[in-house]
Amino acid sequence: MLLAIDAGNTTICFALFQERRLLKKWRIATPAPVEVCTDIPKEWSVGLQHELTAMEFSDDDIEDVIISCVVPKFLRALHDFCLRCFSREPFVVGEPSLPLPVASLIDRPGEEGADLMANAFAAHVLYQGPLLVIDFGTATTLSLIDHQGNFCGAIIAPGVNVSLQALYQSAAKLPEVPVIKPRNVIGTNTIDAMQSGIFWGYISMIEGLVARIKAENFRGLLQDGLKVVATGGLSSLIAPSCSTITHIDADLTVKGLAFIYETLEKGK
Repeated sequence: MLLAIDAGNTTICFALFQERRLLKKWRIATPAPVEVCTDIPKEWSVGLQHELTAMEFSDDDIEDVIISCVVPKFLRALHDFCLRCFSREPFVVGEPSLPLPVASLIDRPGEEGADLMANAFAAHVLYQGPLLVIDFGTATTLSLIDHQGNFCGAIIAPGVNVSLQALYQSAAKLPEVPVIKPRNVIGTNTIDAMQSGIFWGYISMIEGLVARIKAENFRGLLQDGLKVVATGGLSSLIAPSCSTITHIDADLTVKGLAFIYETLEKGK
């Protein structure tokens, strides 16, 4: 089995694969940096043991680990976790020692982040291009992928929860509310009005940006049309109401890690 770990700013996702088959996925809250300095790797190890036992597996069944991490301070803890559990170093997307099967064509390759490269490769393998991958995470990112799977550029906006938290923290009379699809576009109370502004506001933003991307036809990449793939924690809530999204794949990032590992194995 392969253990794929996607460490983000809000959550860390652990996923177990047998070849391309996703067996199990679980998430934990990303710890504060000060907590990582304590015994977090041991806690992750206990959590992994629990999941493996429930599936009637053990540490010995995991052959390798591959990591995507956008929080540099957590990489050392993730390395320690792998050494504690498996006595081996993990593969880390973005490190020079791990060649990627697709290229980043932006001004400064590497700025796009390991998770977006994993998204790009998974979308290319599963859906072919050209593609726009929308990741509803801590940030909402829109990544343009050409027909060869190369990362061509992106749009970065505040994530849905980040925007909602900023609204709640900055306005004294506004309550903290969950992100849901409201009954109507026009709210007749404060909570409905806030939820409409976030939900339909983000959908309108996505639909407007996709329309502008298509109209611009960046570097002539969109002659063959554009598929739009949604992923991330809120994709299943927002994407069904967004007319421009053609595919929803909440597991795209960890699938990308598994596909990258597969190319490494084939290249040996």
